[in-house]
Amino acid sequence: MKSFFRLVFLSLVLLVVALVSALTAMRFAIHGGEVAVPDLVGKAPAEARAIAEDMGLQVEVERQYYSPTVPSGRILSQLPTAGTKVRHGWDIRVAESLGPQRVQIPSVLGQSQRAAEMNIQRRGLDVGTVAQTALPGSPTDQVVSQSPPPNASDISAPKISLLIATAPPAPVFVMPNFVGQPIGTVTQAVQDAGFKVGTVSMAGQPVDAASASNQAGAQRPSAASVVVSQTPAAGEKVAAGSTVNFEVR
Repeated sequence: MKSFFRLVFLSLVLLVVALVSALTAMRFAIHGGEVAVPDLVGKAPAEARAIAEDMGLQVEVERQYYSPTVPSGRILSQLPTAGTKVRHGWDIRVAESLGPQRVQIPSVLGQSQRAAEMNIQRRGLDVGTVAQTALPGSPTDQVVSQSPPPNASDISAPKISLLIATAPPAPVFVMPNFVGQPIGTVTQAVQDAGFKVGTVSMAGQPVDAASASNQAGAQRPSAASVVVSQTPAAGEKVAAGSTVNFEVR
C-alpha cells in the first residue's frame, strides 16, 4: 500500500514539474519574441524603416500633417510610442511632417462638388469628408460649407471637408382607405390631393379596358360603383403624384 501511495505522489510531482516547465517555456517563447519600439520621431521615413526592419518591425506612413517645428519629410509622431514592448512583425504607424503650412486654403463655396474637388487637388491639397444635406432654396450639388474655412492658417492636415446641398426629399403621404366609397367621390378626392387615378376595373373582370369592352355583357364602372380594393393599399407610404388603381363593384 505504501508503495502505491509513493507511486501516486511521485506521479503528481512529475506532473507539477511538467506543468511548470511548460509554463516557463511558453512565457519565454512569448517574451522572447518581444522587442522595444524604437524612437523614430524626427527621422526620415527611409531611415525609420531601416531601423525598424533591423528589429523585425514594420513602418507604415499613415497620415501627413503640417508642423511649424518638425521639418518636412520627417516623422512627426508614431504609434506605439517609443519603448513600448511589441511582438516581432508589428506595424509602427507614423505621421509624416509637411513642414510649416505654405498652401493657402481656397474658397470653394458655391462651386459644384466636382469643381471644388478639382480646385482643392490642383493646390496640392486632399479632399476630406464629403457630407450632404437637404437645404430648401439652395441649388443642388453646390458647396455650402467647407472646413477649414477659406484663407485659414495654422491648420493641421492638408484636407478640406465639404458640405454639399442636395434637393429636399419628395414629400411622402400615407394612402387613405377608399374601400366602400363611390368611385365618383373617390376620383375627385384623389385628384384634389395631387394624385392620379389609374385603372378603374370591375371586380372579376379583366383590367384591360379594351378587353373588358369587347366582352358581351361586360359591365362598366359608373360614378356610383363602390370601391372594393385599391392599389396602393390603405396605410402604404406614397409620393406626391403617384397613381392609384381601383377595383369597383
